[in-house]
Amino acid sequence: MSEPVTRLEALTTREIEDAIGWANAGGKAIAVEGAATKAAIGRPFAPDLVLSLAKLSGVVSYEPTELVLTAQAGTPLTEIEALLAQHGQRLAFEPMDYAPLFGAPAGRATLGGIIAGNVSGPRRIKVGAARDHFLGFAGVSGRGEAFKAGGKVVKNVTGYDLSKLVAGSWGTLAVLTEVTLKVLPTPPEAATLLIAGAPDDAAVRALSAALNAPAEVTGAAHLPASVAARAPVAAVTEGGCAITAIRIEGVGPSMTPSAFAIAGALPGLTLLDPLNAEDSARLWRWIGNVEAFAGDARQVWKLSLPPMAAPGVVEAVRETIDCEVFYDWGGGLIWLACGDDPGAASVIRAAVTRHGGHATLIRAQPLVRGVIDTFHPEPAPLAALSRRVKASFDPKAVLNPGRMWPLAATRA
Repeated sequence: MSEPVTRLEALTTREIEDAIGWANAGGKAIAVEGAATKAAIGRPFAPDLVLSLAKLSGVVSYEPTELVLTAQAGTPLTEIEALLAQHGQRLAFEPMDYAPLFGAPAGRATLGGIIAGNVSGPRRIKVGAARDHFLGFAGVSGRGEAFKAGGKVVKNVTGYDLSKLVAGSWGTLAVLTEVTLKVLPTPPEAATLLIAGAPDDAAVRALSAALNAPAEVTGAAHLPASVAARAPVAAVTEGGCAITAIRIEGVGPSMTPSAFAIAGALPGLTLLDPLNAEDSARLWRWIGNVEAFAGDARQVWKLSLPPMAAPGVVEAVRETIDCEVFYDWGGGLIWLACGDDPGAASVIRAAVTRHGGHATLIRAQPLVRGVIDTFHPEPAPLAALSRRVKASFDPKAVLNPGRMWPLAATRA
């Protein structure tokens, strides 16, 4: 019978240093988490200690005129977003909330987890990913050493590349304790234009045209009919057909010219009446959180690839696998749900790799996650570099060991 896993609710950096020192001394494994909304992403492993940052919470400083916010890693994202909203500002990269996809209530994600996973939403096509807004941090390496990188003002880029390295490392390099982000003003108006009934290939071409039009397009998604039918907005579901959604944001006088510019870029396609701001927000939150695939037990894959290749990749996968998809980021992101079969990985990755893309397994049963690479396998030179980076930050592989890559590969 296995021993119960110890849990530490860290309150100070010193406690984190001590925990990592204990792990290094005894060859132990630490699972790092905030609210654990993304704990089921990656390879499963058996930790000796769960290190929770949930109580390491609170905004450290916020300078609205400088567009910079610093908060402790365990700070709930909802708390940060509420504070920013009071000043007409937001996290422009629109971080998604993974919790609904795993059957948990939304609104519990923490700032450190968002950065550790480089979690970005539909607006990424316009403003970049989470790492592009990540200015600096304080943390503790896998050696048990506290360190800082980056700065608290946008123009201070000391250590900036280190911030980019840590973003998306899924807690395998360091435990973040404090995060500094760039924030941006919230445009006063938003609307979503809808196209009904376009097939996938025509929809992706339309999204590409809209993104290249002289307009502030901040969302570009295509929902095939089966997905559109589950949307939380009546204007999307009532036609019983596929819906292509194009979001525009800006100040009042710019909205009408933007809508006309998009219409002009889409000859032969009829735009439905635009969604109002409330319905637009509801739809994009649902799209960004992948709630169309919540509430079932299918595998969920995140495919990143050149947008114009996306419909062909889906067609190739469907020759072997029964799957359901929808497209975000103008077609550059495909969310794919399929049966819980380990063999799906080779089919999906073969189709994606032919076009220079990559595929990440986001949701699957632990037995499936244990036998396949949940993150897309790296080319040999890049894998070797990743091992050297891991060895520099965490030489004994005590932080989330095996979560991104098999433990043997990490230590090779």
